[in-house]
Order: sequence, then C-alpha cells, then structure tokens
Amino acid sequence: SSGINAEYGAVFDNLFVLVFGMKLNKHVSSSRRKSRKRYFNSPAHIRRRLLSAALSKELRLKYKVRSLPIHKGDEVQIVRGEKKESTAAKVTRVFRKKFVIHIERVHRTTNSGSYVNIGIHPSNVVIHKLKLNRERKELLERKLAGKMTGADKGKYTEETIDA
Repeated sequence: SSGINAEYGAVFDNLFVLVFGMKLNKHVSSSRRKSRKRYFNSPAHIRRRLLSAALSKELRLKYKVRSLPIHKGDEVQIVRGEKKESTAAKVTRVFRKKFVIHIERVHRTTNSGSYVNIGIHPSNVVIHKLKLNRERKELLERKLAGKMTGADKGKYTEETIDA
C-alpha cells in the first residue's frame, strides 16, 4: 500500500484519489520523463495530430469542431506570444520536425540582411480560414458523425429514470 503503515494505507489511497483524481488508463504513464520522450520521439503521423490549432468562433459554430491539425494554406491569427497580431496570415510551412509552423510576414532579419522565418507553435494560433480538400472534408464529417452518435450518451431523461 502507499501509506506509511499498512493500516493507514487505504486512507492515503483514498486521499490520493480525492485530491488528484483517478488514473484512468493504467497503460499510460504519468511520468514526465516518459511523456517528454514520447513527445520528442513521436513519428510524423502523430506529430500531425500534436500540431493542432483551435478554430475561430465562427468556424467552431459552422463545423461543430473545436480544433483541427494545421495545414499549409490555412489562414491563422497569432493570439499568444511576442508576435501576437490582430490580422490573419497564411501558413507557409508546417515544420513537423521542429513542432512549429511558419506564417507569412512573421520573420526577422539576420546580420547579413536576409529574412528568416520565426517558428510559431500551433497552440498559439487560431485558424480563421480553412484550406478545404477532400481529406479534410471527410475528417470534419467523421468528427461530426462521432459527435452525433455520442449526443445522447450519458444523458438521463424522465423516461429512462422511470423505466
């Protein structure tokens, strides 16, 4: 048991559950070290999902989706950090290897006078305009279908309580 003495073990276990909540999946580690290792060594198809950005309020209402993996050609607005802007600009590159995206007009000059793009993490941007292709439309449809099937999940009505 996790307590100091065996008789107090159950008390400490219950206190842990009350304070920290229950660990939902025993196959997923809580270790910071392992989480960071998996994040930085993740393959490209998982990095795609990790490089997701929130949708603007208008797009959220339109598609009933909160966030999507970012694509080259999306119009985004930087909402956090030093480079925060009020205007939207296009994504010029999704750099999966470095976990950043490059955006038009977000660059700095080097000592030699050339321009270098500044990497922005997708969590710091909001998507204002989607570049829709066939795969992306299918993804939006799948996400919406999943929401519709789970709409009544966990909801109790008077009929279900009486039965």
